[in-house]
Formats: sequence, structure tokens, C-alpha cells
Amino acid sequence: MFFNFDLMNNYIQPYTTYSRFKTKEVNIGGIALGGNNPIRIQTMTNTNTLDTKTTVEQITRIYNAGADYVRLTVQGIKEAKNLPFIIKELEKNKIKIPLIADVHYNPKVAEITAQIVSKVRINPGNYTDISKSANQINFTEKQFAEEKEKIRNNLLPLINICKQNGTAIRIGINHGSLSWRIVSKYGNTPKGMVASAMEFIEICEQENFNNIVLSMKASNPLTMIYANRLLVQKMHESNLNYPIHLGVTEAGLGEDGRIKSSIGIGLLLLEGIGDTVRVSLTEAPEKEIPVAKAIIKETKTIINSNNITQNDNWNYNSFSFERRQTNSIKNIGGNNSPILIFTDFKSKNILKQDINNIEELNNLSLNIIETDNIYHFRNKINELDKNGNKNPVILKIDIKNFIEEEVLYRLSIVAGGLFADGRLDGFWITGTNNKNSEKIIQIAYSILQASRARITKTEYVSCPSCGRTLFDIEKAVKEVMNATKQFAGLKIAVMGCVVNGPGEMADSDYGYVGAGNGKVNIYKGNERVLQNVPEEIAVKELVKIINSVKTT
Repeated sequence: MFFNFDLMNNYIQPYTTYSRFKTKEVNIGGIALGGNNPIRIQTMTNTNTLDTKTTVEQITRIYNAGADYVRLTVQGIKEAKNLPFIIKELEKNKIKIPLIADVHYNPKVAEITAQIVSKVRINPGNYTDISKSANQINFTEKQFAEEKEKIRNNLLPLINICKQNGTAIRIGINHGSLSWRIVSKYGNTPKGMVASAMEFIEICEQENFNNIVLSMKASNPLTMIYANRLLVQKMHESNLNYPIHLGVTEAGLGEDGRIKSSIGIGLLLLEGIGDTVRVSLTEAPEKEIPVAKAIIKETKTIINSNNITQNDNWNYNSFSFERRQTNSIKNIGGNNSPILIFTDFKSKNILKQDINNIEELNNLSLNIIETDNIYHFRNKINELDKNGNKNPVILKIDIKNFIEEEVLYRLSIVAGGLFADGRLDGFWITGTNNKNSEKIIQIAYSILQASRARITKTEYVSCPSCGRTLFDIEKAVKEVMNATKQFAGLKIAVMGCVVNGPGEMADSDYGYVGAGNGKVNIYKGNERVLQNVPEEIAVKELVKIINSVKTT
């Protein structure tokens, strides 16, 4: 069956108050997920799953950092059969943490691991007959149903094994790795992601299997936000309430990775969506845990500081980007890119179209809303809409009372979330000091970029790596960034392997994708232009290709 997505302004989650989307409880290795349970935190190992000692050591660090669950790459039968040895060593060391298997392409591997671990993550894009359907553009409803029946037959053995063993399944939808039949009907879009999830849910429900967790992930925080909202809406319409796993895939390295994750995960948590969180950084997995904790902590602070009791309705499409229409005043509002206002100090890093002097604000009829609480902002902007006030809207946040670690997360969640929803024409930060002002300016521009509000530098997408990655991806990302930072406006992906890489970097301009054994494939868009390039010269080859295109 095809799914109807004729939805506009009827998003069910509250707009100016908090209410958690109440999901069913799913037991994962003795730690319950969903329902009234706290938001759980997880990550994924990046070791070779056949290397028991190294994997156990990393899981121990992850456990000590405070994760509730840990996921492992299970590439094949050998890796699946090594899982009991990993579990035995963890038990010997008194490390009790539920293990989740990440399986791609091979249903048989999923069936073996489901008898060993607490949860199996599968990608619906792998459960279709790609070889027969990849060249087909249009599917009739009958053909769509026939393909779905093949999927059901492939999935049924795993469902039965999970029933027998009390194993949960995460239906993990990734933007860029949807099956061709889904893309042919819905496009590589949030609608396609939700349609893929809904048909897998339908198969599981037909078999009376309800031990399900769902995820809608993308490297673009906006795509991830819209897909999760649409999933909640479709579940609500279908009287379903499965737990939701949140994450921005391939968020990247350092500050940018933290900002992207904060925007996507933070905004959804404020809307009551999400039961478990995974932050995907191109860093050691144990470093993801403090970031996840910080995002959850900041959302709780914002929720607890909200004193608005009435709930206004959403007055715009919450399932795709729609910038609020305002008048253009000077270079602010209208069709102009959002601006940054910074008046505490003069800075050489403020771009010329932005405001770095308070006198420049004189005689500008701007709507300045000063708050660090997204619910308060939404309430104020609804008042402007009711009064027909279409002058540009500026969010002003005073950070003087923030402790240092709060700044990035609060600014990203509140300002980034509002930019992602198209509600802002500008962002004004005050309360900085000489010591931190330039760092805050850098964060502000990164938030504008991560929320797709305004591009001012090169954009990077990079995966967190896993057991399939056969080179030092963190080092590779740093090398690519150092060599390509001059290409402002380009989007460059650095991916660990070919499993998710080519699909999930689909909207990147260029790609640097691990091909195994110290080799790298170079992509221009979706086209592989160089294959098996030695890692030592791969970055230079990437830059050559970019330069050759830019000079033609």
C-alpha cells in the first residue's frame, strides 16, 4: 500500500508547552526504554568485533562514561559467533550493559545475533531485492505490495527468533540508504523514511511482534527533525506508540558535531520526542556520552524554566522547511539570509553584512525577542502573527550567567532549533567578555550553518566510524578539513566504509570514502571518480578534483 502524507499544520505535539510523546515500554537486556523511563544514552564501538580484548576494553570505557546500552558492528557470521566471548569477558569484569548488534545486508547474521544480544538494529533498505528493483523507476501498487511480501518473507525468521529470545529490533531508517522502491515513490525524503518504517512496523504487527524501537536519522539536522515529527504524526494516526531513538548521523568532529547533534536531538526532546539518544561524533565513542548528557541536561533546564501553560497551535508546516515571511528592512528579513548581531566588542571576525555596532540598530523597526527559552519565543512570535506584525524577528540571548559548557548547547538548541524551523531573521548574542567573545562568534556562525540558515564555510559530514572502518577516520577528517577549508559553500563527506557511505553522503558535493586496506574512493556527488586511491595521497587527489571542477 502507498501512504498518504497530506499533512500540513496538524502536528500533534505541543508548541508552547512540554508534553512527552508517551511510548510503550520495551525491555532491552533488563533496562527498559520508553514509557516513563528516563531518556537512555547509547553509543557504538569502533573496534574490530573479532578483537575481543580491545572491544571489551572500549565497552568498559563506554560503560564507565555512563552509557545505558552499547552497539557493536556485526559484519558477518564470524563476528556474530564472537559475541558470546565478548559477553563472557564483560561478565568476568562485572560490566553489565545490554549489547546491540548492528547488522547490514545479511539477514542470516541478524538471525544469529538475535539469539545472543539484547537488540538487533536492521536497516530496511537492506531487506529488498535491490538487484531486481534498482533499475525500475515506477512501481504500481500491486508491484509495491509484491515487493513488500518478499520483505516480509525475509524478515519473518528474524521476528520469530526475536520472539523466542525476548530480543528487541530497532528499525533503523537512514536518509540516503532507503530502498529504491521507496525512493521511486516518495523520494529520498522524510516521507520516504517514514513510509519505510511504517511498512516494517506493519509486518511486525501482523506477526504480533511489538518489541520494536524506531529511528529516523540523517546527517542534515533538518531532515532528521522533520522525519521524526512525521513519524510521530503517522504513529498517532495509526494508534501506534513505539519508542524512538534519536541521532544526527555523521555529525562530525569537535564543535560542529556537537552543534549539529544539539540542534536535531535538542529540538525534538523539547517537543517531547525521543526515548534514547546516540550522538554520532568522529571521535572515541566514550566521548559521545558526556555530549548526550549535556544535551539532555539543557533540554531539562529549558523545560523546567517554562512558565507558559496555554498551548498555542502550530501555525506553519512542521514537516518541511518553511521560513516565516517578513518585511525586508535594510538587509534583514524578507529573502535576505539571517544575520548575526554582536555588539559587545568590535571583532574582525564579524562578516560585513552582519551588525557589530549597536548604533547600526538605530531606527530599525525590528522585533527583538529576548529569551533563552524556545517556548517563550514561540509564544511571542504567535502574538506577532495574531497582530499581523511582519517586521523581521531577532532572537536575543544574554549569556553572561551561563557557565562555559552551557553556552554551546543552549545556543544550539534554542537558536539552532528556531533557525531550523525558519522562525528567525537574525541572532543577537550579548553578555560575552574579551576572553570568550571570538569563540562565541565562531559558535554563532556554526549554528547558522548547521541549521542550514546561512552557509559561511565548508560543510563537513563524517561518520563516527565502527568495526567496518579500516583506517583512522578522525585523522582523515582533520586532514581533509585542513586541506579544503578554503572551499566555502561546498559540502564534503568523509565516510569510513562503503556500507552507508555512498548513500548517506548523497547530498554532499564530494566524498572521501574508505574502500578497505588503506584505500579510499573519491566521489563527486554520487559519481565515484577515483577508486582504491592509497590513503597517503587521497586527500591531495580530492583537492585536485575540487580545483579542476572549480577552474572549468
